Amino acid sequence: MYKIEKTLTIKPDYIDAYTNGYPLISKKSITNLEQLPEEGTVINLVDEKNRFIVKGYHGIQNKGYGWVLTQHKNDSIDIDFFVKKIKAAVAYREEFYKNESTTAFRVLNGEGDGLGGLTIDYFDGFYMLTWYSLGIYALKDIILEALKQSVEYKGIYQKKRFDGKGKYLDDDNDFLFGKEADAPIIVKENGVNFAIYLDDGAMVGVFLDQRDVRAAIRDKYAKGKTVLNTFSYTGAFSVFAAVGGAKKTTSVDLAKRSLVKTQEQFNVNAIDVQKQDIIVEDVFNYFKYAVRKKLLFDMVVVDPPSFARSKKHTFSASKDYVNLLKEVIQITNTNGIIVASTNSANFSMMTFRDFISKAFRELKGKFKVEESFTLPKDFKVLEKFKEGDYLKVVFIRKIR
Repeated sequence: MYKIEKTLTIKPDYIDAYTNGYPLISKKSITNLEQLPEEGTVINLVDEKNRFIVKGYHGIQNKGYGWVLTQHKNDSIDIDFFVKKIKAAVAYREEFYKNESTTAFRVLNGEGDGLGGLTIDYFDGFYMLTWYSLGIYALKDIILEALKQSVEYKGIYQKKRFDGKGKYLDDDNDFLFGKEADAPIIVKENGVNFAIYLDDGAMVGVFLDQRDVRAAIRDKYAKGKTVLNTFSYTGAFSVFAAVGGAKKTTSVDLAKRSLVKTQEQFNVNAIDVQKQDIIVEDVFNYFKYAVRKKLLFDMVVVDPPSFARSKKHTFSASKDYVNLLKEVIQITNTNGIIVASTNSANFSMMTFRDFISKAFRELKGKFKVEESFTLPKDFKVLEKFKEGDYLKVVFIRKIR
């Protein structure tokens, strides 16, 4: 065991939720909050008669004060415990390990795999752990040893995201064990290449949760179409559209790095960058430009961050997505496709669809939903924790 276990009492109203598998330990569920130990301490949650309910750890993450690890009182939170968790997660993703056309995927998805506060991603033999609280990071040594006992690896890296706002902590080298990766390494996703940097800041170059969406764009929607990719990051949607036969792609992002990063992703797939447009610009300014110039696109991908701030604009998905969609609708051709995406966990797919309906209604337009996506299989989600299924993507056809 890593630390002496502490006991906290749970309010009666919360006992059923934890007994039935709810994983997030909330501040409001704890009676004796003043006895909360330091982060990283293993905690036994008991009822008011001191009967065991669940065991977890204390780690502050967003609105939570820790995560449940087990419903078994006698489980020791040690290396063997984490080996079992990691091996079960690896077994669940056996098909991904065997798929030669996809060499980047999630191996362990936090509470979905019983280890809230931690994710592990796989990049062609390299493993990347992301720690989301000081609490789980306090258990780092035994978790890393468990990972080394559970998988074969070329190298192991980490990202720390627990500065109080979930931002990346850039205080030392992200490389931990094994062999250091090339910069970049080339991984595959459904046969398409991505240049990945494992030790270059908070991001590696691609968001793995959009795999199924990118495949749909390539295989069903892109051929012969003009495609606008907004909030484009490194241009992954643009690359898949181009591979799928798009007539032309236009990628727009405010970050200056997006230009060279997007060029690189086209280059590693032998796509002529000169035939694509890559624009460094505030997306909202670009919308105004497109309307002024009467530009229309056959497909518009809109995948904004949950919250973003530029010099002139502040965007919050829960407050501003309707207005964002209204901008997009105006520059989408009739019979064109809008790929509306959000990673905000603050609202449901039903609410997101309401945003779409409201945007079209306010513009007196009509639409048809072609299909929708949530997280792919490797991003395992708990039935009892719907908040974990944060991704919502809807393919919308603009009709007359």
